[in-house]
Amino acid sequence: MSRINTNIPALQSLHQLQGNQSELNLRLERLSTGLRINRGKDDPAGLIGSERLRYEIRGIQQALENSTRADNVVLTAEGALHEASALLLDLQALIVSAANESGHTQEEINANQLQIDSILASIDRIANTTTFSGKKLLDGSQAYLVSAVPTVAIDSVALFSAQVPHGGNRTVTVEVTQSAQTATVSFLGSQIGGLSTTSATTIELKGTIGTEMLSFASGTNLVEIRNAINTVTALTGVSAVVSTPTVGPVRSALLLHSTTFGSDAFISVSPIGGDFIAAGNEGTAIHEFGVDAAVIVDGILANVQGLRADVRSNLLDVRLYLTQTFGQTLSSATFSITGGGALFQITPEISTNGQIRLGFNSIHTTQLGTPLIGLLYSLGSGQSNDLASEDFSTAQKIVTEAISQVASFRGRLGNVQRNQIQTNINSQKVTLENVTASESIIRDADIAVEVSNLTRVQILVQSTQATLQIANSIPTQVLSLLGQ
Repeated sequence: MSRINTNIPALQSLHQLQGNQSELNLRLERLSTGLRINRGKDDPAGLIGSERLRYEIRGIQQALENSTRADNVVLTAEGALHEASALLLDLQALIVSAANESGHTQEEINANQLQIDSILASIDRIANTTTFSGKKLLDGSQAYLVSAVPTVAIDSVALFSAQVPHGGNRTVTVEVTQSAQTATVSFLGSQIGGLSTTSATTIELKGTIGTEMLSFASGTNLVEIRNAINTVTALTGVSAVVSTPTVGPVRSALLLHSTTFGSDAFISVSPIGGDFIAAGNEGTAIHEFGVDAAVIVDGILANVQGLRADVRSNLLDVRLYLTQTFGQTLSSATFSITGGGALFQITPEISTNGQIRLGFNSIHTTQLGTPLIGLLYSLGSGQSNDLASEDFSTAQKIVTEAISQVASFRGRLGNVQRNQIQTNINSQKVTLENVTASESIIRDADIAVEVSNLTRVQILVQSTQATLQIANSIPTQVLSLLGQ
């Protein structure tokens, strides 16, 4: 090298030194931040993939927060329902106690009524004050809104969940395809025309409520038998009518009916001694059961017990009480869901599949029970079913229905909590782990690799600095040519 204006070895060494210095800075940056990608130029494709995964991670984290809050809301409502259920059980005990009329003084009955009034007030208080983050849960403000319910067809509607278009409404069609029936037993009289009679006999009559023994003398006619059976209807759950022909050679008939509808209703007649109306039936028991209505709600076959129809699906979760007239008629009726309900977004993607819809129905005493049997508030002082009315059987039926309604509500909330919210939390946590691991592989720095590369680069920087120093000293050799 005899040129001094251009030092090619020095330029080469300087170029390598700058590259090594840049890589040294890169390794130091990755070690100090812990990230392999700090800006787009580090890995453009990796940055795009990482940002997409970060978007998913943030959505999953928020979905977990939403699910936890939804779980807390349900827990709050369920805790309040637990207290209401305990109060209803106390109410049941008070009614049974008051029914023991001969064992209590009037002062004790009055004291029981005061306790009933207090329990009813406590249930209303729970309904009015159960809140979460300022929102009341059990006063009906979080229930679904229904309109145009035909009272001649449907006694009551309890909506627990429904898919309703945003800002719109939904029409629900209820169709009875098989009528509900009571348990029915008929006995055809032995005489043509007029009122038949029976021989001396004793029968065991069983119904949904209980069993009674009835004895009839020889010659007792059907009207007298009917009257005797109707006298104990409240004890057996069986009523009787006589069908008497007006013209023609047709026998009279005694018709026994259960007082309730459905497969749970039954009648059993067992002649113990002698024949009952017809000859040759001594000792022969007759058993008949009622028939549940067959109901289709929006194309879904309902689970029916008597006149109560339940539909449970992702699109609709509802309990309907049909009127006797509608339940015995092959016809249809409609009502509309106009909005309401509580909505929880529990997945990262906003869609109906990622949402839980719940109706937090009111547990006010004016809502528990049914119009057909009676409502809970009617047990209060001065109301139609207070203790002074002495209609303890009806009062007990109302409380039993209220207990069933609250228990059903609690069960539905528990089902949502366990099988939807909790499982969603578990699955989202697993997803979060996997997505975070994938994002980490792309974006995070491998410290062991970076330390190894840093060591290599440090050595290269030092060596290029040394070579640059040597390259810079080469032009001084030209002085030897000048004799210097």
